[in-house]
Order: sequence, then structure tokens, then C-alpha cells
Amino acid sequence: MMSYALESVSMRANDWHDPLWRESAHSWIGETLSAMGTPVLGEIEETRVRPWSVTHRATTADGVRWFKANTMDCAYEARLVPVLAARAPDSVLTPLAVDEDRGWLLTADAGPTLRTSHGPDQRRDWREMLQAYAVLQREIVPAVPDLLAVGVPDMRPSTLPAVLDSLLAGPGIPDDLAVDSAAFAQWCTELAADGIPASLQHDDLHDDNVFPGFRFFDWGDSSVSHPFGSLLVALSSASFFMDLGRAELEELRDAYLEVWTDLAPLPDLRRSVSLACRVGRVPKAAAWQRALRDAALPVDEGFRTAVPEYLAELPEPTPV
Repeated sequence: MMSYALESVSMRANDWHDPLWRESAHSWIGETLSAMGTPVLGEIEETRVRPWSVTHRATTADGVRWFKANTMDCAYEARLVPVLAARAPDSVLTPLAVDEDRGWLLTADAGPTLRTSHGPDQRRDWREMLQAYAVLQREIVPAVPDLLAVGVPDMRPSTLPAVLDSLLAGPGIPDDLAVDSAAFAQWCTELAADGIPASLQHDDLHDDNVFPGFRFFDWGDSSVSHPFGSLLVALSSASFFMDLGRAELEELRDAYLEVWTDLAPLPDLRRSVSLACRVGRVPKAAAWQRALRDAALPVDEGFRTAVPEYLAELPEPTPV
């Protein structure tokens, strides 16, 4: 498989509201759908816009089609999704078309997300979602070399001390930000030796990034890392949206870990979750750095503080 370095991707800097960029994107959408025999009906609409990505909606006789564009540092999503669809077609959205160089994706409508279609037992939905996601992660383990080859960031525990050093030396980091780099390196060493294989770490896993039937999407923050790091955002989101206490979050954690119990005893897996969530703040900070670098729109100040805020949380307790 051809190797893609993020910095080598050839694409013009995006500006989501530049008329020339919009015309180019809409031409690609229209030409691609026409070639599939489902031409666009009416106007293509912008539905969600962020400095790092934008989503447009196109109506066809066969239903709605969704276009997503990412900025260059997140463009690997367009190369990642076909790899996932080849490995686990029932667990992800299979793209209708991609433009790998420009980071463009075109997918069919999959209906409402899980967040807007929960059944009467929302916590059960979350338990089943986390287990389905763990199954997907295990299916993807053999594809890790392919993920790295298409430019998915390498955030395996052995790489994270160097990633932390790079983040601390980057822009926007307060001079008084105190990080115990030696302790962080020890956590990473322990985590790297726990016997759990690296896999795809979503880094924005919650019930609004999955469809009923547990088909996962929105991989623009993802990395190759310790798989348990996905629980950092997932459990924080569950706590926020369902107002869960620690015991209830531990129940969700253990539901996720059931899929991994053939690899280590449950107490050891719980220790790995705690470590993965703690060191996982560095991949999350790095994801924010990628999202904000060369942003396609002005960035709110609230977003600009995300990188140092995640690094400042390193000494703090994790969700479980």
C-alpha cells in the first residue's frame, strides 16, 4: 500500500466559504453522483461547519448524500474510512466516493444517530455500543500497518513521551504549565507492556458519532494508540449526558472490557483503562493541535485553549 505522510499531501489550503473552494467541492459532488446515476436534485446545502471540517447535504432521487471535507492535518480520514469499510463493513459507513488528496468523503444517509434514537434503556444502549466498538477495535488490530501507511497518527504508548515534549514546546502553552514528564513516561512504559495490542482509537467516541445498529463514523480525531484511550471521551460524555456517577461509569467500563478479558484478568484491564485514559489526554491534545493548525475558518478563543487544557489535566483523576 502506498504510504502517505501528512505533510506530503498535496492540496490547496481550504477555506470553507471561499466561492472557488465551494464551487470545486460542489462540482466534485455533482459529477461523482451523476456518474453513479443519482444526480443532485436542487441546491447543495452546508449543514455543519467547523474550522477543521465542513459537511454539506445533497439530495438525490435515491436519498440524501453527505459530503465531508477536512483540513489537511485531518485529511487522513478520507483514506482511513475505505480501509475500515474493507475490514468491518457492518460496523462503519462505507463511503460512496473519496478524494484522498483533498480529504473529501461522500456517504449515503444512515438516518438519525443513536443519541436521537435511544430506546427506553439508554444505559443499555451505551453498554452495547461500547461492546460493539471494542469488537470493531479487535477486528482492526491486523490492519494497524495499513492505518499507519495511510497517515493515521501514531499515538502508541511508546511514542507519547516525544509527542508530549513536542506539544509542550508548541504555541499557546503557558510558561507555568507544570507536567511531570518522568511520571508520564513511566505510565506509558507500563501501558506499552500490558499485552493489549494497539488499534484504532476514535478519540471522540460518543452516541452522536454512531448510528443505531452500531455503525461508527467521524474519524477525524482518530489515531493508532492503546485502544482503551477511547474511553476518555466516551465515559466523560456518558457522565455528562446521562448524569452518571462513578459506579455507573464503572459498569460501562466493564461492559467494554468484557471483549478483552481473554487477554488479561479484569483487574489488570481496569488498571490499563485508568492509565490509557490518563495518557490519552496527550493524543487528545494532539488531535486538537491538528484540528486548529491551518484552520479553514477563524478559531474561537475557547477552542484555542484546548491543547493546554488537556495537558493541564494530566495529573488529575480519570473518569474511572
